[in-house]
Amino acid sequence: MGQVICKTAYVSEQDYLDAEKVSDTKHEYFDGEIFAMSGAKANHQRITMNVGGEFRNHLKGTPCEAFSSDMKVRADKGNKYFYPDVVVACNQEGDIDFTESPRIIVEVLSDSTRKFDQNLKRLVYQTISTLEEYVLIEQDRVEIIVFRKSDQWRPTYYYIDDDITFESIDLTLPVLELYQRVDNQGMRDFLKTLEETKNEI
Repeated sequence: MGQVICKTAYVSEQDYLDAEKVSDTKHEYFDGEIFAMSGAKANHQRITMNVGGEFRNHLKGTPCEAFSSDMKVRADKGNKYFYPDVVVACNQEGDIDFTESPRIIVEVLSDSTRKFDQNLKRLVYQTISTLEEYVLIEQDRVEIIVFRKSDQWRPTYYYIDDDITFESIDLTLPVLELYQRVDNQGMRDFLKTLEETKNEI
């Protein structure tokens, strides 16, 4: 989702958490500043639901579970709170609205959030000791970037014909599965080629 800076005086962590419980709009929190989250378009929601659904089905019967964008991640000793599009946490106890121990975090990129998600937010997430993978998914083209702790947080790129392994939860999926029903140029080209191939047979 997109972000809009709310110009306010310094807001404490507790004041932020209290306000967020009654707010109709979600906000992220960064060193005393709050950022209002704008709504997501259809492609963004399709990708988020595809990823979340695959993760939830895979994690049934395990101590880990997938949460949607309503679950916050607490980082930097409470100086930062973010709403990832999908987050997996393990042994999460109680009915709370944030986790401090994510195992994998997924963000779907948009023009308004790409730079923040790829750079500053990524560096913050990588300081969380439990995090093993950070996944960035483009919505306007078929491209997924995975940063893995086991690979010194170097980026690995995946495209439409690839399979992608989420090592932190032992799940391998075709990239295409995560783009089901998504309407972008990459998917339109793929479906056109698929149809032409069928007609040639």
